[in-house]
Amino acid sequence: MTKGRVLDQTDLFGQMPPDLLDQLRGRTELTKLKRNEYACQQGEVADSLFIVFSGRVAISVRASDGREAVVAVLGPGALFGELPLFDGGVRSADARALGTVHLVAVQYDDVRRVLQDRPEVLWAVVRILSRRLRATDESLADAMFLDVTGRTAKHLLQISAGEDDFRMPLTQEELAGMVGASRERVNKAIATFVKLGWLDVDGRTRYRILDRRELEIRATP
Repeated sequence: MTKGRVLDQTDLFGQMPPDLLDQLRGRTELTKLKRNEYACQQGEVADSLFIVFSGRVAISVRASDGREAVVAVLGPGALFGELPLFDGGVRSADARALGTVHLVAVQYDDVRRVLQDRPEVLWAVVRILSRRLRATDESLADAMFLDVTGRTAKHLLQISAGEDDFRMPLTQEELAGMVGASRERVNKAIATFVKLGWLDVDGRTRYRILDRRELEIRATP
């Protein structure tokens, strides 16, 4: 996937007519981040959205006392930072590189001009918001109907992105925050999966899924 074609992979830009998409391609900027550098931070005034070109980005929120919870890990082709484009608000979350990351940045003003010229593209916006609402509903259901072990299985499957062998991009504390439990309870759940023969862990970062079906069953409410 080239920088010029990454826009086509998103729900928002993939719906645009080719001529308008070509205009936007000429206005994008490619940004490189090192591990733990921020693309944007919660509370900042926003003027652009981002698409992950390579690497992984952690989306997290912070409480007033400084605690952080990772709510999503995004890979290539994922779009983030678009909410202020629609409501004019500040950034609602942090976006932090989990390694070397390349991002494609698109200015809000450029996107607004396209939406004004072709209002039918707003249906793509509706799809984005609908997907967010579905994800919120799913998270609420998981919190109500899945225990820590089930939520841990679900997040491991999500982080694996369909691969049986993968590297854990999060620290133990970050994974625990994503699951919504203590580090000790999440580690206990992972140890259970290893004991059952569903998962193999080499060190702290190398994971291998040995029985995806059993993990999927455990991750289902």
